[in-house]
Amino acid sequence: MKRLVQGVHHFQSNIFSSQQELFERLAHGQNPDALFITCSDSRINPNLITQTEPGELFILRNAGNLVPPFGASNGGEGATIELAVAGLGIKDIIVCGHSHCGAMKALLNLENGDQGPPMPVFRSWLNHAEATRRIVRDKYPGLKGSDLLNVTIQENVLVQLENLRSHPTVAAGLSRGVLKLHAWVYKIETGQVFAYDPEQGQFAPLSDRSPVPMPAPARLTAALSI
Repeated sequence: MKRLVQGVHHFQSNIFSSQQELFERLAHGQNPDALFITCSDSRINPNLITQTEPGELFILRNAGNLVPPFGASNGGEGATIELAVAGLGIKDIIVCGHSHCGAMKALLNLENGDQGPPMPVFRSWLNHAEATRRIVRDKYPGLKGSDLLNVTIQENVLVQLENLRSHPTVAAGLSRGVLKLHAWVYKIETGQVFAYDPEQGQFAPLSDRSPVPMPAPARLTAALSI
């Protein structure tokens, strides 16, 4: 806690003072460019990865970057999505998974019968990735270890995009052509970001042409080892 408190004082004394005009402007409202849905993992920093400033990203974080289907959860995910699209007029939604995801490791452990530590709420939360578990089990029976985890992370991002489409505000925005969905995976150890390429049917390194609207539904045709 001492380090956190020192950080707050540093922010107030050095960072805020140098960007005071920005923060004064933000006090009057926000107009973010995108909704960024990612994992709660402490190694993930959406603003650092995208080099964005305060006010530019509307961020939704939870274990495993999961998006419960509309009406399937009383959590804040549905409210955040609705506020972003209907309230703030977001035009782009990014679901970003990441390498070495602990939630996806836990999902695979459940498949193997390993219940892990007594975390019943967390295990229940992983039910929102049940489609991911079944897809990986049936589609990649020969994969093991890091290859299996990588493909699970990738498939999970696509599953959560499908769940996103069940939300009325998202479905309406997609039908009107005013909303676009994007699937990303961030590789912690290299800093690379991979985006789903509909033409290749797999995740490929993010490039200037990568922000392509996602088809519905999207599925991997080949897993890229990331």
